[in-house]
Amino acid sequence: MEVESLARTFAALADPTRVAIVARLARGDATVKELTEPFDLTQQAVSRHLKVLADAGLVSRRQQAQARPASLEVDRLVEVLAWIGARRAEWADRHDRLAKYLGES
Repeated sequence: MEVESLARTFAALADPTRVAIVARLARGDATVKELTEPFDLTQQAVSRHLKVLADAGLVSRRQQAQARPASLEVDRLVEVLAWIGARRAEWADRHDRLAKYLGES
């Protein structure tokens, strides 16, 4: 996974409102109006959050009659989780080696 793309994804998920939007979209597609309901935000503010999530590859939007529902891009989350899993394995290995080294001292 390229570093810039990963950085955009983590930056997008650094905002609690965007995390909440991702969590809501995990339950199913939603329009901006539907996404606005649980927040004290305008539709314009939610649209800006969706743009950040879309730029990070986490959300897509499509035209459906008069609405433009947003959808979660699960494949992108899977890529991020795979990257995190690989780092976790590296860190665990380093921790194990350090523990072994300290145990030998």
